[in-house]
Amino acid sequence: MIANNIILILASLGLCQALLLCFYLVTLKKGNRKSNVLLALVLFGLTIRIGKSVLGYYIPLDAWQRNIGISGVFISGPCLWFYGISLFEKNKHFSSYNYLHLLPFLIFVSLIGIIPSDGEFATFWNYGIIVFHLMIYLLVSSLYLIKNRFNASKETLGWYRNILIGIYLVWIHYLGNFLNITPYYIEGPLFYTFLIYALSYLFLNRRNLILDKYGSSNLDKNASRDLFQKVKILFTEQRIFLEPGISINTVAEKLSISSRIVSQVINENEQQNFYEFVNHYRIENAKALLIDLKNLNEKIATIAFEAGFGTVTSFNVAFKKKTGMTPSEYRKQHVSS
Repeated sequence: MIANNIILILASLGLCQALLLCFYLVTLKKGNRKSNVLLALVLFGLTIRIGKSVLGYYIPLDAWQRNIGISGVFISGPCLWFYGISLFEKNKHFSSYNYLHLLPFLIFVSLIGIIPSDGEFATFWNYGIIVFHLMIYLLVSSLYLIKNRFNASKETLGWYRNILIGIYLVWIHYLGNFLNITPYYIEGPLFYTFLIYALSYLFLNRRNLILDKYGSSNLDKNASRDLFQKVKILFTEQRIFLEPGISINTVAEKLSISSRIVSQVINENEQQNFYEFVNHYRIENAKALLIDLKNLNEKIATIAFEAGFGTVTSFNVAFKKKTGMTPSEYRKQHVSS
């Protein structure tokens, strides 16, 4: 009895958290609003489905009540695919044809009063169709992820992949129920509880989730890559990193774009912030200067300033962080070898 009460509390907390996250996503004004709403619909559909499992485990439900819960899967599947499209193709406009994917949900809801849900043979196959429906959209979404693995940032790919994995695990549990393999029906809601809390943590942790940072940008992956090549030319050919006072605004002005775009293209293509990117070139230059035979008698401070660093301290800190050794140790090791 105590165990059942604990399970009920945990599952209920997960459902409440899911609804709060859905509300947060729908009302969130920052980032890609279309993506946020689609993710909310994915979670809302699953929450309806999981909520039916929790209630049905503890209290008897009428057929129409069970059918309402099951109908949530018809929302989650298509919206999961649409969510991926909105992440990888930010400028994509959904046509009326796309919304036909929600037609099974509308049909199912309109027939909830007559669709069998009494545990008999017809119910078995109705449940199977729903499990199969979600499987199709999971596979389509997975193929879409693979298709765009070279056209999206690692953060976006990782985020969408993790969502797919979580929903795959929920789907596997219900497939087990359909095949009479899973012994405990309530395991699905419990797993969903942990999934929702993990998802909430990742979504709200803005430092680790960069996709929201540039969610409102209309810059696609190809344009981002082209602009990044222009940024690299400034660093490799014009050696702009040698300017002690260089800032992101300096690069933005030279390319006639906003500093936000500069930050985005560096982040998406190198997974670095601007100053990490600048220090990379400065340190590579410093490494060459340190082992150049012409500079063997030069002081470390001189090398630091020639490499573009404003102070010796910042040079030493950045150099050791990048190479694992001090400039003096690096020179000694490589010159002696």
